[in-house]
Amino acid sequence: MGWVAMPALVAASSNAGAFGFLALATAGPEEAIEMIDETLSLTDKPFGVNFHMFQPGADQIVQAVLDRKIKAVSYSRSPIPDYIKAFKEQGIVCMPTVGALKHAVKAEQLGADVLVIQGSEGGGHTGSTPTTLLLSSVLENVQIPVVAAGGFRDGFGLAASLAWGASGIAMGTRFMMTQESPVPAKTKEAYISAGVEDIKVTKKFDGLPHRLIFNDYIQKIDRSNPFSLFVMSVTSAWKYKQLTKASYGDIMRSFFAMLKGDDLTISQSIMSANSPAIIQKAMVDGSPNEGAMPSGQVAGILTNLPTCNELIQQIMREFNVAATNFKKIEGEKS
Repeated sequence: MGWVAMPALVAASSNAGAFGFLALATAGPEEAIEMIDETLSLTDKPFGVNFHMFQPGADQIVQAVLDRKIKAVSYSRSPIPDYIKAFKEQGIVCMPTVGALKHAVKAEQLGADVLVIQGSEGGGHTGSTPTTLLLSSVLENVQIPVVAAGGFRDGFGLAASLAWGASGIAMGTRFMMTQESPVPAKTKEAYISAGVEDIKVTKKFDGLPHRLIFNDYIQKIDRSNPFSLFVMSVTSAWKYKQLTKASYGDIMRSFFAMLKGDDLTISQSIMSANSPAIIQKAMVDGSPNEGAMPSGQVAGILTNLPTCNELIQQIMREFNVAATNFKKIEGEKS
C-alpha cells in the first residue's frame, strides 16, 4: 500500500471505524516520521504503521513509533527480534502479515500478538494458498488471533470470515478504491476497468510472486529475459536509493538483511528493488500504463468509489443482513 495508505486515507478509515495502517515501507525515515505526525493531527482514533524492519532508517522509525505510542505495527519480511521486543515492552500490538503456514508459526514464535494471513487472492506479494485454506491451516497451528485478508470487500465477507474462525478481515484494495485514497483518478479508472482475469501473479516483476494488473508494461516484463530484468533491477535500485535518501551502506545492509531473514535468493533480493520505483509511476504519477498496479483479485468486481465512512456503513449493513440470515437458519434448524 505504499503511496496509498497515506495520512489522509489512514485517518479517514480510522475515523470511520476501521483500524488504518500507515504505509511507510517506501518512505525515508524523515518522511516516515512526518507521515506519522500528520496522521496523528488528523485523527484521535487508533492506527498502526507498516514498514520493513530491514529498510534504511528503520531504527529511527521504530523510535518514532515508541515515542509516539502508536497502537500497532505491521511488518512481514525479515522481522528483527530486538524491534519486536521493544514494541511488546511498550504494549504496542505486533501484527505481521504472512502468506504461508510456516511463516505464521515463525511469526508467533517471534512474538506476534495478532496475525494477518493473506491468501493468494490478495494483492502485491502473495502466496499460493487461497485465503480459506490458509486461514484454516493457520488457525489449527497458532494460538493467537488471526485476521483474514485476500478477496474481501463487504460485510458478507466479514461474516464469512468470522464463521471460518477469523477475528476479522483486512482490506487493502477495497480501501484503495475510495474517495480519500490518494491514487490518481486515471489509475483508479484502470482498476475499475480491470477484470478478474486481468489480475494475475508474476515472479518476473521483483523476483517474488506478485499479484498485479497485467497492463501492457507488466506483460512486457513478464516476457523479459533474465539480463533485461537484471538491468531493470539495478536501475530501480538507484531510483529507490534516491527516493529514500539512503546511502550505499544502507542499501547493502538492507540487501544482506533480506538474504538473512527470508528464503530469498541473491537474484530475488536484487530484483526486489523493482517494486517502489515502478509502482510509483502508476500510484503517484498517474500513469497506469507505464507502471505497476498491485491489486487483489477483488478489484475485478469493484465498480464504485465510496468514501471510507460510506464503505464502513455499507459493510456493517451487509454484516447485519448476513447475521440475521444465519440466525434465521439456526432458528429453522431448532
